[in-house]
Amino acid sequence: MQLRRASAIVLFVAALVLSAGGAATQPKFAFPLQPNSVRFAVIGDMGSGKRPQMELATQMATQRALFPFEFVLTVGDNIYTGNKPSDFEKAFSVPYKTLLDAGVLFYATLGNHDDTNQRFYKPYHMDGQNYYTFKKRGVRFFALDSNYMDPKQLAWLETQLKQASEGEWKIAYFHHALYSSARFHGSAFDLRKVLEPLFVKYGVDVVFSGHDHVYERVRPQKGIYYFTEGASGELRAGNLKSGSAITAKGFDSDRSFMTVEIAGDDLYFQATSRLGVAVDSGVIHRTIRP
Repeated sequence: MQLRRASAIVLFVAALVLSAGGAATQPKFAFPLQPNSVRFAVIGDMGSGKRPQMELATQMATQRALFPFEFVLTVGDNIYTGNKPSDFEKAFSVPYKTLLDAGVLFYATLGNHDDTNQRFYKPYHMDGQNYYTFKKRGVRFFALDSNYMDPKQLAWLETQLKQASEGEWKIAYFHHALYSSARFHGSAFDLRKVLEPLFVKYGVDVVFSGHDHVYERVRPQKGIYYFTEGASGELRAGNLKSGSAITAKGFDSDRSFMTVEIAGDDLYFQATSRLGVAVDSGVIHRTIRP
């Protein structure tokens, strides 16, 4: 599969181009920065308020000067320090001040270390809901609460997936990873049993999660691409199992975040370390599954 010709050459790194039909190594990677594309970042397990989180947030702002993403998905564990206003300031508003001042929006989900009342925190754009959906120019996002995956939420999810257009990208994000090669937590098998059938049935394309403090791109599972980005503030160095059959690419030696651009039927992604090193990148070509 050939990469689209990009008018702006941004963040060149070695890349792997992915499609349902296979993979091919390409010499260079570039975000196309196409007009009206959907551009966002993904962070998770970030809310420590410590120096590494601050440094990663600074790196995000630096990268945004080259790749102007408009919003950020958080996959949970947003605040580790507590629920006082000072905790939100230390672990959120101060680290991401440059992004917030630039008008970047954050769409949060809750992790196991988050108080459920965080859903009322206005900068998270959860509107008081533990789970919700929103759309950006042909991309439908499903923000789930994997802490309490009860029948009510599953019924809501199925209804929302049914209503989504076949022409839309469908992206789900939540805290606990359905597939993970990390030793500390690993795959959430019980959650996978109830979510994966819906994802497959209704054509979810990509899933972002956290919980394990590593970065991992999982080989496509039943046509779905899974990413773990749980190292945006905390880190478990060396926690990924070597030689895991499901790992397409992993990084567990520093903090990281993801940037994503969706342009037409192609999703361009890059994972970047705290030091600004691109540790993974590639393109997913969307195919509508029956």
